[in-house]
Amino acid sequence: MTNKPHLLVVDGMALLFRSFFASSAMGQYIRLEDGTPTNGVQGFARHVLTAQNLMKPTHLAVCWDMGAQTFRNELFDGYKANRPAPPEEMLPQFDMAKEISELIGWKNFGVPGMEADDTIGSMVEKWKDDAQITIISGDKDLLQLLNSTTRIAFTKKGYTEYDVYTEERFKEEYKIEPYQFAYVKAFMGDSSDGYPGVKGIGPKTALQLIQNYGSIDEVIDNLEKLKPAQRTKIADNMEMLKLSHQLATIERNMEIDANLEELALNDYSTDRFDELERRGFRLIVKHAKSLYSIA
Repeated sequence: MTNKPHLLVVDGMALLFRSFFASSAMGQYIRLEDGTPTNGVQGFARHVLTAQNLMKPTHLAVCWDMGAQTFRNELFDGYKANRPAPPEEMLPQFDMAKEISELIGWKNFGVPGMEADDTIGSMVEKWKDDAQITIISGDKDLLQLLNSTTRIAFTKKGYTEYDVYTEERFKEEYKIEPYQFAYVKAFMGDSSDGYPGVKGIGPKTALQLIQNYGSIDEVIDNLEKLKPAQRTKIADNMEMLKLSHQLATIERNMEIDANLEELALNDYSTDRFDELERRGFRLIVKHAKSLYSIA
């Protein structure tokens, strides 16, 4: 590790959903006195506190989706259209998570019309030369953001297990550059995001095409070299291929309204955790006290 700051960028939405479904599956909603469920929020905060303890960042940012509608829905009606609405018990927890995050002392980021991925991508672009960056998420789309100073820790099990990708590991496994991953996604599509890519081309073929030709344009320029079946599939789905690439590409040029210094982590204050205790978030407080010297 260099002497550069170490910035931990948290995909807040990914951790909130993960924590909600992990505990709600066992019927644990951990309600406040007024009945409001808090299981997702308490899990999210405990996850971030543990990650901080494990990864020892000097700076931290939490990125959020801001509402369901984004510029990708404007591009394609079907974008994420097949996702079920969040369960009723989750609805009050979106705002609550941001509030608790701020109360603990973390800085939240999110822009209406953009996804958390775009905020994360723009942070990487802004600070890749100034900091070592670790992204925590469960979203493989983020692989396209890897570079020599940025790694991604994908959630695996519980709060402590991660599958960590560096640029080196990605290149070794995929035999392409990280930015080319969006081309692969364009061919194979993404059923969870609801865009089809090229019907009939799966992940393996999509990756081979980009390994062999490097980009969508190059594949199109070399159509006559492909097997007839592949050629037909691509020719029939040209518009969707290009649209899928737009949907798969993470935005990196959003305005991030902060200096790196503003994200510096300070020691946790007892007052903040007393306030959390008063509000009924006892699991977060207990967890924080077990990890950090908070009176």
